[in-house]
Amino acid sequence: MRGLRPRTVAGARRRTEALLLLLVIGIAVFGHVSAGLAMNGELPQHLTSFVISMTLLSLVGHLGIRRFAAYADPLIFPLAMLLTGLGLVLIHRLDQGYIERWNSTANAPDQLMWTVVGVAACILVVALLRDHRLLQRFIYITMAVALVLLIAPAFFGADTYGAKRWIILFGFSLQPGEFVKIMIAVFFAGYLVIHRDSLALTGRKFLGMRLPPMRQLGPIITVWIISLLVLVFERDLGTSLIFFGVFVVMLYVATERTSWIVCGLLMAAAGAFVVGSTEPHVKGRVAAWLNPLAVYAPNPPKGLDSEQSAQALFSFGTGGVSGTGLGMGHPELIKFAGRSDFILTTVGEELGLAGVMAVLIIYALLVQRGLRMALAARDPFGKLLAVGLAAALALQVFVVAGGVTGLIPLTGKALPFLAKGGSSLLANWIMIALLLRISDSAERQREADAMGPAETTITPVVTAGAGVR
Repeated sequence: MRGLRPRTVAGARRRTEALLLLLVIGIAVFGHVSAGLAMNGELPQHLTSFVISMTLLSLVGHLGIRRFAAYADPLIFPLAMLLTGLGLVLIHRLDQGYIERWNSTANAPDQLMWTVVGVAACILVVALLRDHRLLQRFIYITMAVALVLLIAPAFFGADTYGAKRWIILFGFSLQPGEFVKIMIAVFFAGYLVIHRDSLALTGRKFLGMRLPPMRQLGPIITVWIISLLVLVFERDLGTSLIFFGVFVVMLYVATERTSWIVCGLLMAAAGAFVVGSTEPHVKGRVAAWLNPLAVYAPNPPKGLDSEQSAQALFSFGTGGVSGTGLGMGHPELIKFAGRSDFILTTVGEELGLAGVMAVLIIYALLVQRGLRMALAARDPFGKLLAVGLAAALALQVFVVAGGVTGLIPLTGKALPFLAKGGSSLLANWIMIALLLRISDSAERQREADAMGPAETTITPVVTAGAGVR
C-alpha cells in the first residue's frame, strides 16, 4: 500500500472491516438460528431483534472507527464482535436450559445491554483519546487508582462463590480486577519507558545470566507481594496470576533480559506453593485440579466440595471432536458455572474440540494483532502498552481455558467477551479501544514516513488529473 495515498489506505482498511463485520453477523445469526431449531424445532422468538442488534452494533462501531480511527487495524473490531456475538448466542442458548432445569432468570438481555455499553465506551474512548501517549502523563495516578480498586474487594467486597472479587454498589456488582489489568498495563508501560536502561544494563552475572541488582528488584518484589496479598485476602487466583504475569512479560520485552523471566517464574512458583498449601479456598481448588473425580468418592478429601471440574471433563468428553450440535447438549448441568468461566464447556460439548480450537484461534488472532501493533508502533510507550494489553488478554484466556480443561487449577475469571459479566465486557471493550488507537497512530506515522517530508506538506485537495508520486 506504499503507492496509495493515505485516504485510499484508510478506505481500504475500513472496507475490509465492513466485509468482515458482515461475515460476523452472518455467523452469529446462523448460530442463533441453529440453536433455536435444535432446542425448539422453530426459529428463535427474538431472532429479528437479535439480527437488528448485531447489525446496529457492528454499524455504529464501524462508523465510529471510520470517523475517529480510520487507519486502525481492520481485524480488531470484527474479531471482538465475533467473540461477543458467539457469547450472546451461547448465553441465550443456556438461558433456556437454566430456566427449564433450575428455574433461573434469563441473562441474555443483560448481556446485550452490556454489549451496547461496551461498544459505546469503545467508540467514546477512541473519540476522546486522540493520542495514546497522553496516558503516560498519568501513570502514577493510574496505578494509585488501580491499587485502590485491587484491594477494595478484600475489605468491602462480597464473598461470592468462595472468592472476594466483586464490590456491590447500589444493587450493582462491579469486578474491579477487570479494569485493573488495563491500568497496570498503562502504569508498567510508562514506568518501564523511564527506567528501561537501569533495568536492562545493570546487575551481576550468575550462571551465564545477568541478574538484576537488589535495588532494581524492588518493583518486582513489590508487585509480587501485592499479588500474594490479593491471593490471600481475596482468594482470587486468576487476578493474581494476570497481575504478576503482565508485569513479568512487559519487563522481559522492555529489557530483553532472561533473568527477569527466571526471577518471575521462581517467585510465582514460591508464592503459589505457599498460598496453595495454606489458604483453604485455594487449597481446595488445587485438590480438585489434582483429582477432580475424588468428589464422587465415599469420603472425598477435605475442602473438595465442588464437582464442577469433574463435570467439565464429562462435558468435553461428551462433545468429542465435532460436538453434539449447538443446542443439542446439556451444558446446563454445570449450574451457575456454565455462564462464567465454564462457558467454554458449552463450546466443548456442543461444538466439540473443533469449536474450542476455533474459539482459541480467534483469541490468538486478537493477541497477534496486539503484538503486531507493538512492532509497528514508533513510540516506546505505545509498544509496551500494546504488549501489556495483548499479554493481559492472552493470560486471562490461558488461566480460564487452562482451569476449565484441567491444565491448571480453576481461577474463576470470566472468559473475555464470551462469558456473562458486565464488568468484564466493559473492560475488554475499553482494551479494544486502546488497541485501535495505538494501531491508528502507528499506521498514520508509517504512511507519513512513506510519503516523505515533501509530500506530507501537500494539501489534501487533489485536482483533476493529479498523479500519485
